Amino acid sequence: MSDLMNEQQQIPVSKVQRAAKFISTGAKVGGNYVKHYAKKMVNPSLDREELHQSNATDIYSSLSQLKGSALKVAQMMSMDKNLLPRAYQDKFTLAQYSAPPLSYPLVVKTFQKYFGKSPEQLYDSFTKSAVNAASIGQVHQATLDGKTLAVKIQYPGIANSVSSDLKLVRPFALRLLNMNERELDHYMEEVESKLLEETDYVLEVQRSREISGECSHIANLNFPTYYDELSAERIITMDWLEGKHIKEWLVTNPDQLARNQIGQALWDFYHHQVHNLKQVHADPHPGNFIIQENNQLGIIDFGCVKVIPEDFYAGYFALIKKDLLVRGSELDQVFFDLEFISEKDSPEEQEYFKSVFKEMISLLGKPFHVEKFDFSDDGFFEQIFKLGDRVSNDKLFKKSNQARGSRHGLYVNRTYFGLYNLLNQLQAEVVTTKPEWLE
Repeated sequence: MSDLMNEQQQIPVSKVQRAAKFISTGAKVGGNYVKHYAKKMVNPSLDREELHQSNATDIYSSLSQLKGSALKVAQMMSMDKNLLPRAYQDKFTLAQYSAPPLSYPLVVKTFQKYFGKSPEQLYDSFTKSAVNAASIGQVHQATLDGKTLAVKIQYPGIANSVSSDLKLVRPFALRLLNMNERELDHYMEEVESKLLEETDYVLEVQRSREISGECSHIANLNFPTYYDELSAERIITMDWLEGKHIKEWLVTNPDQLARNQIGQALWDFYHHQVHNLKQVHADPHPGNFIIQENNQLGIIDFGCVKVIPEDFYAGYFALIKKDLLVRGSELDQVFFDLEFISEKDSPEEQEYFKSVFKEMISLLGKPFHVEKFDFSDDGFFEQIFKLGDRVSNDKLFKKSNQARGSRHGLYVNRTYFGLYNLLNQLQAEVVTTKPEWLE
């Protein structure tokens, strides 16, 4: 439960207030660099760990007060362990569950706006403190007619600040992600469109129903029921799914059979969405899943859904086929279509990027090349991180001033990276089902 001391009484909503917060954070980060270099003059062997710790604390503290897109970008970055120094990962992971919650009067104000009533008038009971607070909204527990409900309330002003926030977060992203401006802009458009969708709770309820209905036949999965009459543009009411978050569940030391059952449910859930529905729950971070009795997996958030265009799907998964890595002309065409290489590249650059992406794809495709895959193999993840480190520090890669890869790949890659990461946390071995044409 939230401590009232830690609750926020207001969110900076205007562009000026939000920009001021970013500027003051930038000044703190700048000050941290000055301190770091002053200490380094005295002690030349000093590494950057303390600097990273200070920056991560200051940046996270600001983003968690601003909520919204900026905090969401931090959460996305924490999922991709390869992108950030560990200090940032550890801090930004908090964005997945524990941003400071909003105070109750602000919650009441939102209900008054959409229903003309307070929560107490709508439900039999309603917790005044949030039971969970994340980047775009917070969750309260309520009861009505004997049912326990989860009520998700969006923070005020978040939907209107997506575009301006992303402009403000650019300098941090450029520095933290080691990207050039063209590359960042190429992806920011995709991030912005997804974040705007995430603030549309009417769309979220529609997609939640649609995808949970389409996946209801999959073994060991549970989905909440959604209630239209108690939902609006910024409020969602659904069943409360009782259970533990993955981290809490792992503390109970579940046996291997239980780990595999949850892991298999996750794999089957994503397999069906990607290959059959061509739209996918593209936010596979631990906060979106609940492990219930009898090792059932509850799916509690469909805010971020990526619709996968048919042509992108065909090219992307064709690359995962083992034999395609040998066929030269066909492979070149796929690399061009997926924007890994372009006409602007010199022959040397084309060869370099083709070899890099071949290596990446054959590594990421490993689970697809066997019937069963053991995700507890830390060596597999170590290989992925080492390859990422090697490539991002390579001169040719650094010198390239164009974005690499279709923007559609951003959320599809994120989905698979997040899924692999969850399966690794679970230490699960799963049957890696795939479409027949990919066998």
